[in-house]
Amino acid sequence: MWSVVWAAVRSKAPYVTFPVAFVVGLVGYHLEWFLRGDPQPTAEEEKSISEQREDRKLQEIAGKDLTKVVSLKDKLEFAPRAVLNRNRAEKS
Repeated sequence: MWSVVWAAVRSKAPYVTFPVAFVVGLVGYHLEWFLRGDPQPTAEEEKSISEQREDRKLQEIAGKDLTKVVSLKDKLEFAPRAVLNRNRAEKS
């Protein structure tokens, strides 16, 4: 008789386990929410990723003078020699 009972329990286990697990999870979720309270969103959480990126870039260039740039001639000196000096005459 016990083998028939255990066979029935094994075959019906998913139908019993899922609702029990669902109720335990639901109660735990609401209990945690009740104990912690509703968190207030900070100013950083309200901004989108693109807004945060723009703010960071603005802070990085805040103290720089953007009118002073390196000339193109000076920039060419820092390029690899194998690429730019292949067809160019040597400077004297």
